[in-house]
Amino acid sequence: MADRPDLRTAVRSAVAEAAWYHTAVFYQVYLRSFADGNGDGVGDLAGLRARLQYLRELGVDAIWLNPWYCSPMADGGYDVADYRDIDPVFGTLADAESVIAEAHAHQLKVIIDMVPNHCSNQHRWFRAALAAGPGSPERARFWFRPGRGESGVQPPNDWPSKFGGPAWTRVIEQDGAPGEWYLHLYATEQPDLNWENREVRAEFEGILRFWLDRGVDGFRIDVAEALVKDPALPDVATRAEGSGMPWEDQDGLHDIYRDWRRLIDSYPGDRLFVGEFWLRPVTRLQPYLSSDQLHMAFNFDYLSAPWDPARLRTVIDATLSTVGAAASWVLSNHDVTRHLTRYGRADTSHDWRRDPSTVDLELGTRRARAAALLSLALPGSVYLYQGEELGLWEVDDIPDELIADPLWERTGHLVRGRDGCRVPLPWQAGAPGFGFGPPGAAPPWLPQPAGWRDLAADAQAGVPDSMLELYRAALRIRRSRRLTVADSLAWLDAGAGVLAFSRSGFSCVLNTSGRLARIPPCEEVLLASGPLVEDMLPPDTACWLSAKPSP
Repeated sequence: MADRPDLRTAVRSAVAEAAWYHTAVFYQVYLRSFADGNGDGVGDLAGLRARLQYLRELGVDAIWLNPWYCSPMADGGYDVADYRDIDPVFGTLADAESVIAEAHAHQLKVIIDMVPNHCSNQHRWFRAALAAGPGSPERARFWFRPGRGESGVQPPNDWPSKFGGPAWTRVIEQDGAPGEWYLHLYATEQPDLNWENREVRAEFEGILRFWLDRGVDGFRIDVAEALVKDPALPDVATRAEGSGMPWEDQDGLHDIYRDWRRLIDSYPGDRLFVGEFWLRPVTRLQPYLSSDQLHMAFNFDYLSAPWDPARLRTVIDATLSTVGAAASWVLSNHDVTRHLTRYGRADTSHDWRRDPSTVDLELGTRRARAAALLSLALPGSVYLYQGEELGLWEVDDIPDELIADPLWERTGHLVRGRDGCRVPLPWQAGAPGFGFGPPGAAPPWLPQPAGWRDLAADAQAGVPDSMLELYRAALRIRRSRRLTVADSLAWLDAGAGVLAFSRSGFSCVLNTSGRLARIPPCEEVLLASGPLVEDMLPPDTACWLSAKPSP
């Protein structure tokens, strides 16, 4: 039937509009740095429980938790040793169940990280693989291969680790001799799992059920594009020009996510999968966001876009025309330089591997406030990274001896890594550690800048012009006006350097030019990221307008 594809599209659209996550605001909790409940200097589940009311009052709809599983913490918990238990530094499994229940009582959904590409080298499976030896079923769960060259002294191929150095490490066999190599796209302590293996697939379906049975509302899938590798393991240097990397976007991924979708759809309620795909352009996400695979994906084209109206509009148009609200809007997360700092640099695009350059924090703050209004006005969902609502900047001067990110060592101290966006939050301006922990607590696990005193949550609460109150106001207006009901917008002609669009009686205007820009006729200015000059919008400022009634 010729009209069947249109019917399917209409059905998917209707379902998407009904699902809570297509209009939700998610708040990312990097647990180690959110709030310390037991006083050991590390954030934990007790600290999160004590701050759930803060999140409800902020106005978000859901929280996304970074890994809380048992882990040696070689990569901040992304090296998982046990997917069915909570690391003692964060609490217990009972604590996790309490957090889920209490979050739901605060009308907050909970999604958690799933880390399926790799596990820890301390995982029981990997320890068994080392003990079992070459050719064993235990090693078939991973990517063990003999080396190349005389006596196998060279890695099986030229794949690089994303954390620096080769993506292969040679093991010492039980007889004490150098043996096979195993693949790890990230740190040495994170061996990649082989998703061609049925045991791996069955194990993760069991893990998903374990957490769904405990009430989680969904999962963010770490490294979602890399689970399946080209089985030939070809050298990167010999791949065809224009082809992707042999560990990303492989056809077999779709079968995995179809299986997962059938599993999650068997549970009541609108539960979701959101994929972390570092695939560009955004159009490459579309095949994964069909009705039988994932529900959403992060929009890293938007996160990476520089402070440039043409680039921003191009990304917004491409997103809405290809994946609509299935792609979320995000400015920062635990893996990238905080956008306030990025917007204060000469080069405002995202690249956390560069050495930090001079930052104009005043300019970055002004732009970050404007970017918040732009993101929250767009159709679809939004992910906020903890502390962006406080106006926190990237901490570039963490002492070398305190850096925990494996990038620092793997790159021979050339890349300082991601710890600068993971510094513990300031809650109370007058308390030791800015109230990150209870009275008498150990110092936070990473040092906080003295300048964060003025950015503490209690110092900003109730202050009309503060970043915190801007976010609260924006989220309140977004919710009350249901700004994300439709997945479309209409661009307005507002002059060079100005982005302006309307949506169902509402308009957003962003001035990225170096001059004052006239505000379009409106009934009311609902919110502005900075002071207006009569009917003019200053540079690097955004505002929300209610539409002028028709005559």
